[in-house]
Amino acid sequence: MSKLEGRSIVLQVTGSIAAFKAAALASLLVDAGAGVQVVVSDGARRFIGDATFEGLTGRPVLSDLFERGRAHDHIRLAETADLLLLYPATANHVARLRAGAADDLIGCLFLANNFRRPYWIAPAMNSNMLAHPAVAEALTVLEGWGCRILPTGEGRLACGAVGYGRLLEPERVLELIVEALA
Repeated sequence: MSKLEGRSIVLQVTGSIAAFKAAALASLLVDAGAGVQVVVSDGARRFIGDATFEGLTGRPVLSDLFERGRAHDHIRLAETADLLLLYPATANHVARLRAGAADDLIGCLFLANNFRRPYWIAPAMNSNMLAHPAVAEALTVLEGWGCRILPTGEGRLACGAVGYGRLLEPERVLELIVEALA
């Protein structure tokens, strides 16, 4: 039996250059036996296409709150997921979750979950953005509400700077998920 056989993961992807790592994570999760439903922001689609995630997971990618026949996806996913993971989490989406913004599928899913299922956030951004009081406070508040904030890595960032803010590697995230759910 695979490590995550029968487990359901909702992988939410936001608009970061690190979105390519979400494809690697989706593949690793599927290989471990998990059912993976990918939800993408409009920004994520600027970095990685739906066909990549659909090919890796065998499921259509969700993003539109108003898509015909999908009005209750955020409720269904919140009720059936074993884990909801925002990977990568941009500064914008961290702030939006903190504010309770529900004008996209990711925000509605966050509110519909209401911490009944584990909700993990994996930040990915420039070091200055990560250290900004608005982002730091939002992450602290989200953690206080019950989210698990995954650490960022240190190293070369997409902008060329060196520091914290790198998205945690897919292999490490898989290890953490297996530890939590297996």
